[in-house]
This record gives sequence, C-alpha cells and structure tokens, in this order.
Amino acid sequence: MPENESVSDTLQRDFMVAQQIRHRGISHENVIQAMTQLPRHLFIPSRHRDEAYLDQPVSIGHNQTISQPYIVALMTEKLLIEPNSIVLEIGTGCGYQSAILARLAKKVYTIERLEPLAQMARKILGDLNITNIEYHLGDGAQGWPRPLSAAPDHPPGFDRILVTAAAESVPAELIEQLNENGKMVIPVGPGSDQQLLLLEKKNQQIRESTICYCRFVRLISE
Repeated sequence: MPENESVSDTLQRDFMVAQQIRHRGISHENVIQAMTQLPRHLFIPSRHRDEAYLDQPVSIGHNQTISQPYIVALMTEKLLIEPNSIVLEIGTGCGYQSAILARLAKKVYTIERLEPLAQMARKILGDLNITNIEYHLGDGAQGWPRPLSAAPDHPPGFDRILVTAAAESVPAELIEQLNENGKMVIPVGPGSDQQLLLLEKKNQQIRESTICYCRFVRLISE
C-alpha cells in the first residue's frame, strides 16, 4: 500500500486489477504489477476521484480524459517494453500512463500540448518521485524535437512509441523516430470509427496490425 493511502483505495485498485485487467486477459506480470502499485486516484481531479477505479475513462479537465484502465494495460502490454527501452509518449495528459511506462522502461520522453495538463502531470509524478521522465510542451505529432540527451549511446530514435490520442493517419515523423525493431501503438481513424494499431519496424519496413476498435480524444496537430 502506498504511503498515506486509504484501505478503500487499495481495495478498489486490487479489484480493478483482478476484474478489469487479469480477467480480460492481460498476462504480463510487469504491467499488472505496475498497475497494482500505482495510485491511479492521485492522477484524477478531486471532483472525479471517486471514479478513479471504475471501468471507464474519466475526465481530467480541458476536454481530455484518462483512459479506461483496461486500455492502458492493453496498450502497454502490446509494446513489450524491456528494461533498457527508450519510450516516447504522445499525450502526457495527467501523467498516469507516463508513470506506468516509467516503471517498465529505462527512460520515458513525453509530449503534451496543453500546458495546464503538463504542469499537473509534472507535479504528480514529482510527488511520486518518478524521475526517469523528460517532458516537452508542444505538438506531439511532430515527434521529439531534440536529441535524447539522457541516452548518448543509444540510437537516435525510440524503441517504443505510445500515442494516447487518435490521429487521422500515422504521423510520418513518428515512424521516422521509431528505431529498427521498434513498436508503436496508436489509435487511428475519425470519430467513432477508430482502430488501435500496432506498428512494428523491421528492415525499415512497417508491419501494421489491428489490436481492437477504440475511441480516443483527437490528436491535435499544427
């Protein structure tokens, strides 16, 4: 149990993991452990905090949401993050998905276009002493705008990319920044006709497969 957490919060989170995550087929123990240990309610504004562990997206303000717990787990599991992975996240939001990624990867680079959300995420993640995240305020569809200073011996791009808003098509800049043998999970499509895609790069070719149908907020780009 995290420090200063109520028994009710712990029980609700354990129930969420058992019924929404394990029961639906998520089997990677590192993903399950990250979601068991991370206090999801701390990432949600107080007026919606009683919805933190429900099987649904929750408003975080500014017409944005924190994704349904199962979708967070599914997207994370499909990335197959390794301990040395360098991960790019498009859409920091409240920072919950960022925190999950940071528990699994060596380093996370995250981009958010809405400054109030970016500030909120940095505060929460800082309070939780999650330090292997680098932040950028800007257009996520353009990818990371500068060299990866924390990984000088690493290839210049990313091993894994996770996009938490739906694009009309996969941004070319993100494909370019995906390293050889890398994986990207991204929702693509208009309105209610979105598909969650897994893209894998091998021999500089992209193999695309559909994970499921979904509904995300729009990825807004300049």
